[in-house]
Amino acid sequence: MSKLDNVILIGPMGSGKTAVGRHLARNLEIEFVDSDTEIEQRAGVDIAFIFDKEGEPQFREREKIVIADLTQRKNVVLATGGGTILEAETRKLLSANGIVVYLKTSVKQQLERTQHTKKRPLLLTDTPIDVLTRLMEIRKPYYEEIANIIVDTEGQRVKSTVANIKNRLLEYDFSSLKK
Repeated sequence: MSKLDNVILIGPMGSGKTAVGRHLARNLEIEFVDSDTEIEQRAGVDIAFIFDKEGEPQFREREKIVIADLTQRKNVVLATGGGTILEAETRKLLSANGIVVYLKTSVKQQLERTQHTKKRPLLLTDTPIDVLTRLMEIRKPYYEEIANIIVDTEGQRVKSTVANIKNRLLEYDFSSLKK
């Protein structure tokens, strides 16, 4: 398998990984996979429940197993959870098995995009902006460390973000663009 067979989307919650991933996969005519959805399907419960009952460390273990499986597929767009990059072993898997695209956005934009959901356990607090700021400080260096491509999604529509990613994939001789 070639690294040029897969696109792996990383970035904070609310950066658009799932929405962009679905459209990008459809546009490239390859499979779309969301690691959070896969975790929920395997566990039979939602991520908020896993966080509540088992805690974040156990969730990260589940995530590592799912990422190990999903990165072995070929011709996929993989949307990952915002904290997927926290484990060094997981970062290595992502880097080795696809072109990693960091969907970058501001904390303000994240807050706007996530404020109406109850499905994000880390934001179930009175001060979600503080949580998002703290998470960004911790995670941003990891996103930047493994990113082959950085795309700013701030104020961007999904279609323009997908077009931007496709243009950037041309630099990598991405296999699905050669169809």
